[in-house]
Formats: sequence, C-alpha cells, structure tokens
Amino acid sequence: MNLNAQDLSKHQWKDRLVLIIAEDENNEKFRKQLTELQKNQTGLKDRKLITYQFLPEKYHTGFQNNNWKNSTKLFKTYNSEKSDFRIILIGLDGGEKLDQTEVLSVEKLFNTIDSMPMRQSEMRKNK
Repeated sequence: MNLNAQDLSKHQWKDRLVLIIAEDENNEKFRKQLTELQKNQTGLKDRKLITYQFLPEKYHTGFQNNNWKNSTKLFKTYNSEKSDFRIILIGLDGGEKLDQTEVLSVEKLFNTIDSMPMRQSEMRKNK
C-alpha cells in the first residue's frame, strides 16, 4: 500500500506516519495505543513520526481531540480489512512498513524504524 490519499501524500520523503484506525474512540486498543505513543513523544519527533487517528467519519493528526476533520475516505482506504482496530506504519517512501491489529509497543515501533536504511543514514548524520 502506498500513500494514495491526498492528505497523506504531502508527507512522502518528509515524515513517517503512524495511522491508528478504530471503529470508535472508545475502542480499548485505540485508547491503549494513544497512551503508548504519548509516553514517548520525543522518540516520535526524533524519528519524524506524524500520528493520524482515523475513525469512520473523521480523522485528525497528533493527540489533541479538538481538531477533527470530516472524512470517510481515509478510514475506508486504510481499514479495508474491516478491523475494529488497526495500526499502520508508513515509511518516508510512502510504503507500508508494518500493519497489525494489536497495540504496538513503542519499542517495537522504534526498533522497526531504527532498522530501516534511511533511518540508519539519519542516525549516522546526527552523530
């Protein structure tokens, strides 16, 4: 899956994306995933990660719940398997790097990213 939704394609080659998708805001995995990611915002920023939350009728970026945009397209595009919860990691190249239906630990997320060639290059440059 490559970035095909107009709102997300603007991130290609600039940001990695974490898409958190749920049937509703009160989904237990959805809530746990948000808490897990919020615990390490410095690590997210260091890895150029932008978080998107998708619900059936709306979406937004980041962790504040006050700036929802109406859209069903993004939810339908990224939840084609019709899961009640899904998390997807999209790399700088716009390609899907990880897709799972269980809560993703920040350790697994960061290890996945840190093993990528582009991230290895970023870490060498930042030394």
